[in-house]
Amino acid sequence: MDILDLSIYLIPLVIIAYLYLSGRKRKERESVETLNESIEAGLTEPPSLHPEINPNLCLGSGSCITACPEGAIGMIKGKAVLINPTHCIGHGACAAACPHDAITLVFGTSKRGMDIPQVSPTFETNVPGIFIAGELGGMGLIRKAATQGTQAIDHIAKLKGSSNPYDVVIIGAGPAGMSATLGAIEKKLRYVTVEQETSLGGCIFQYPRNKVVMTAPVKLPVVGEMHFKEVSKEKLLEFWHGIVAKTGMKLNFNERMENITKTDKGFIVKTSKGSYETRAVLLSIGRRGTPRKLGVPGEDLPKVVYRLIEPEQYRNMHVLVVGGGDSALEAAMSIAEQPGTTVTLSYRSDAFGRGKPKNRERLKTMTDKGMIDVRLKSNVKLVEEKTLVLEQDGKMMEIPNDGIIVCAGGILPTPFLKEIGVLVETKFGTT
Repeated sequence: MDILDLSIYLIPLVIIAYLYLSGRKRKERESVETLNESIEAGLTEPPSLHPEINPNLCLGSGSCITACPEGAIGMIKGKAVLINPTHCIGHGACAAACPHDAITLVFGTSKRGMDIPQVSPTFETNVPGIFIAGELGGMGLIRKAATQGTQAIDHIAKLKGSSNPYDVVIIGAGPAGMSATLGAIEKKLRYVTVEQETSLGGCIFQYPRNKVVMTAPVKLPVVGEMHFKEVSKEKLLEFWHGIVAKTGMKLNFNERMENITKTDKGFIVKTSKGSYETRAVLLSIGRRGTPRKLGVPGEDLPKVVYRLIEPEQYRNMHVLVVGGGDSALEAAMSIAEQPGTTVTLSYRSDAFGRGKPKNRERLKTMTDKGMIDVRLKSNVKLVEEKTLVLEQDGKMMEIPNDGIIVCAGGILPTPFLKEIGVLVETKFGTT
């Protein structure tokens, strides 16, 4: 083989290698930039279960980056790094994808602890009769949360002596709550399942579109094994809806649990729509807590929601977004890009200090173009069917309105757990 023949093979290989290395360097620069932005904005603490990456074991395969739909992990100096900690939602797909066991899923960090309720191997808390399964107990993985819901019901079914109208009240219709409800049907338990949201799916429903949220099969009571290993949010929700229709599962939507009181026979669960006497309670709620509300007249109108699901639904509408964090800024900007929308962004402070620099810069550009009307130092005072009243600098203004998205965070369930006697352990970067 002469030099000419050799070059025919070598040149394409050199080009491929050059393109690969250039792309890798570009992605690394982007990862460094994202990490620096997170540090600058003070967004360095993951909200839930998250990966701890051992650089000594990481060989830089990038499998965890590919497996992370949130873009929370990036590559820096040939090693995987958690570059966008607050975007991590704890599903653990990165750990499952790592071929070198370099990732451990942990709760909390050395700087900020995470409260995890203490539960026994049967998922019962220190309060006999109160059980916890799923995300509240720290398990964000959908398949494991669903399995925990089933296992918890298995143990609840073995409890003795109940003269209450119900054997179990299940709080939450996420993966753990849904599988627990199926288990209650299979065990012929007298149950009621309440969900504070208006639809099923729990935390799944809050994921962005097309996000892969399940990476392994799971066996469900009554239904059997789910016949897919990877599934998008939409397909998974479609599957759950099919189960509800097939099994006749009863779910009380838009019913918020308000209190749990111990009695001689069990518990009384008070909700926004009534109360239930029960032998046991299964808490399968999320860690994000109850959305923080405005506390103003008219907030109960259907047009008021606490997260943005689909920007497209607000086309040709007058929309108000409330909040000053990245979720509020991103919601306002995505809605403003829809045809025919008018968007007002209301924030009680005088600056968007919590938002990432890129979001603040983009917001300024869109504001300068007249795409978003920013109202700092403002508060909603009244919500009506087609309008709302906003107060700014002591002045009241009535503006047209068809929809309101409140991005004001949530009230975490930890104080409630302590109030009903459940022991909570604070973990600092441990499993």
